[in-house]
Amino acid sequence: MSIETRVSASPAPAAQRAAVEPAHVLSLARDVLATEANAIVRLAARLGADFVAAVELILNCDGRVVVSGIGKSGHIARKLAATLASTGTPAFFVHPAEASHGDLGMITAADVVVMLSNSGESDELLLLTPHLKRQGAKIVALTGNDQSSLAQAADVHLDAAVDAEAGPLGLAPTASTTATLALGDALALVLLDARGFSVEDFARSHPGGPIGRRLLTRVRDVMVSGSALPIVAIDSTLAEAVVTMSGKGMGMTAVADADGRVAGIFTDGDLRRCLDRVRDLANVGVREVMTKNPRAIGPERLAIDCVELMEAVPKVTVLLVVDDDRRLVGALHLHDLFRARVV
Repeated sequence: MSIETRVSASPAPAAQRAAVEPAHVLSLARDVLATEANAIVRLAARLGADFVAAVELILNCDGRVVVSGIGKSGHIARKLAATLASTGTPAFFVHPAEASHGDLGMITAADVVVMLSNSGESDELLLLTPHLKRQGAKIVALTGNDQSSLAQAADVHLDAAVDAEAGPLGLAPTASTTATLALGDALALVLLDARGFSVEDFARSHPGGPIGRRLLTRVRDVMVSGSALPIVAIDSTLAEAVVTMSGKGMGMTAVADADGRVAGIFTDGDLRRCLDRVRDLANVGVREVMTKNPRAIGPERLAIDCVELMEAVPKVTVLLVVDDDRRLVGALHLHDLFRARVV
């Protein structure tokens, strides 16, 4: 390439670029969204026996679901594999070109292979189909052409055809990839429902994210317990309660009766409120200034449930953790929830 050609291919200076016309930009964007939305609506109307057959085939699969595609369909295939895996259907993505060079060994006769191709004529996928059939794997094809080679070779074909791609050129994969993505999501979520996949199951698949932390973290996982737990007997003096409260650093101390059951809580707020009327801390019992019947929660409750209890009027920042007999087993501060990234 000559220097002159390279220079002429460079982006035009900002001053020479076409100005953006807001009305045209918004009109075109809305047209794109409408085209893609219409593709999904039409897709929903075409669902039928083939979709049910695909669900049954995957549900009865003794192996795993292998998802494959090339180009833009490959990107959608990766997303479908991830969605299946996180919603109860073990799945993974295999690149069709890599499959022809050794990764075919990852696929067994017990597997179902889901192939994505808008044209249904992708050479990389078609090259694999006879090998997959020879080893006994089943094939589900998602294409935009029910007469294509891939559709004809598949055990089950799902029609993801669209009337047109979005945009002024109508060439770039847009409506077709959106329709395939939506069809894959429908497949994954119907399988989720058929397997009885629960919220707890979903959380176990996402332990590192906020959903997993909220649905898996129990009060016992984040509470303070043992020697770090501030607690005084109900016959303790106010001075003893203040020493315990200050030494444990939670801004409070639990108060327990002779049987070890929670009788009350004494907080730094209680201390401030009683200073105006109490002159001799050593001769005042903590039972006279504590808050009776404090809010408490069980150790097996979800940590996220603490937030609702803390937000109730009047708001508190500490909850006591008690067993079924209301014996103290721990305490939890709002800061503990932040540190556990539950809130």
